[in-house]
Amino acid sequence: MDLSSKIYIAGHRGMVGAAIVRALKKAGYQHLLTRSSSELDLRNQAAVKSFFEEEKPEYVFLAAAKVGGIHANNTYRADFIHDNLAIELNIIHQAYLNGVKKLLFLGSSCIYPKFAPQPMKEEHLLTGILEPTNEPYAIAKIAGIKMCEAYRDQYGANFISAMPTNLYGPNDNYDLNNSHVLPALIRKFHEAKTENKESVEIWGDGSPMREFLHVDDLASACLFLMDKYDEKQFINVGTGEDVTIRELAETVKEVVGFTGELHFDASKPNGTPRKLMDVSRLRQAGFRHAYTLKEGINQVYADFLKNYSNYIKGERVIQ
Repeated sequence: MDLSSKIYIAGHRGMVGAAIVRALKKAGYQHLLTRSSSELDLRNQAAVKSFFEEEKPEYVFLAAAKVGGIHANNTYRADFIHDNLAIELNIIHQAYLNGVKKLLFLGSSCIYPKFAPQPMKEEHLLTGILEPTNEPYAIAKIAGIKMCEAYRDQYGANFISAMPTNLYGPNDNYDLNNSHVLPALIRKFHEAKTENKESVEIWGDGSPMREFLHVDDLASACLFLMDKYDEKQFINVGTGEDVTIRELAETVKEVVGFTGELHFDASKPNGTPRKLMDVSRLRQAGFRHAYTLKEGINQVYADFLKNYSNYIKGERVIQ
């Protein structure tokens, strides 16, 4: 990409899209195209067609998606498969029709089988059954990968896909009912500290292992891949390192400054024992993450304090 290239970031108000915008601006890219969902409904085929024909972006980062936690994925199954398929279909097809030079599609680690070997390698895709609670979302993301491959095979389009691990960072979701574990812990410990609570309860026994990637590291990887990676095979993006939920909780507790006790409720579900990405292909390509987990949590907690009132109301903060 040249610094003057027209670059469209689909989903720029989400955590990932906002991080990509920050990275592009920091790198000096001058012509960024963005549209909010109220300005452009990406599920609307005619609207997306008009946008691409009018703006003619040269590069596309496809970070737009309907996302949510386990409860949302399992409750709104039709919405999750319909909306995500529609977004992918419209953007990928219009990118081809309008001569986009390169497109990067962002998926999710939930594409892998529920019982995939650990760490999860790219070749493990479609080798087993999916986790039932988010199967519609996972199938939509798999379809996005296969669309990029098919448009490459049939038309020679330079469309690539990246699969990030569990993400955290500015503009995260801190709703305790449907947020992911790391932002939920940050909010729980912060509110326990401010309310002088003696303990914080955490679901499960603390033994499951999870991998976490700062969203700014993902954004850096996206720019790297857009510049350096042209393969048909999708590529994992992560740290290649994981921690137990107990270790994660202890780190968040230390960063927040909560001095009470941790109570692990073993009667609550643990979830999958381990989910770790194999990132050897990404490292061989020349990219490695920058943030340690503790450094990342310190940065995110500072952002959480700065934007606390907005985050607890579920509002996005785009800077």
